[in-house]
Amino acid sequence: MDEGRVTLRVDGQKLTGTLIEPEAPVPGFLFVHGWGGDQAEDFGQAEELARLGCVCFTFDLRGHAGSDADRSEVTRQNSLDDVIAAYDHLAAHPLIDRAAIGVIGTSYGGYLSALLSARRPIRWMALRVPALYPDAHWDTPKALLDKEVVRAYRQQPQDERGDRALAACASFRGDVLIVESEKDEQIPREAMLSYQSAFRNANSLSHRILHGATHAMRDPRHQRTYTTLLLHWIDEMVRASRRTDRGLPNVS
Repeated sequence: MDEGRVTLRVDGQKLTGTLIEPEAPVPGFLFVHGWGGDQAEDFGQAEELARLGCVCFTFDLRGHAGSDADRSEVTRQNSLDDVIAAYDHLAAHPLIDRAAIGVIGTSYGGYLSALLSARRPIRWMALRVPALYPDAHWDTPKALLDKEVVRAYRQQPQDERGDRALAACASFRGDVLIVESEKDEQIPREAMLSYQSAFRNANSLSHRILHGATHAMRDPRHQRTYTTLLLHWIDEMVRASRRTDRGLPNVS
């Protein structure tokens, strides 16, 4: 926090005060929702992060909620273009520290977040139940991808040699949080392990399992647990980064 002494004059009398302001520039966080979801799912976490002194940006991918386009025609390239545009909008905010931008992605949004890290600087990446897709048929509308082929791909160990998202993860040098749902019916454990293995060059990697949670995580108890976990992790990461940026010892 920045502090400044202030003098006020009231009825000819002097008052002294101290103005305490948040440190600027501040961290920024981009939220990327899943396929079939919308930004409303991220409002709660975004508001909580804003209270921690971060600037947050949520948005609807094209073909979802308030955004244009027919979802049945949207390709993965279209979605990646949307995420890049959203990142650039956030990074242009006058309060944002461009060296302190994080991305928080869920499912398909986690997959897109991994891809984004190869195109834009990202310091922190939080992925909840990140999806995984074979690179083949990249320009085929996402809704038309063969679901059985995708399911089979996720059930086998994958690495960066044949996967764009995992290649981006292998090159990532920031801090990572992966949150897995114990009862996930869409993303098997093998896909989670593929992501974890790919992040071998990350500055730090935290992995959490939400016991009893499904992929969509509709249970309010699981939602609260995830929100608490996410906020604590980000608070820890941001505090550590500020100490490092000041050249202070990073103590816990």
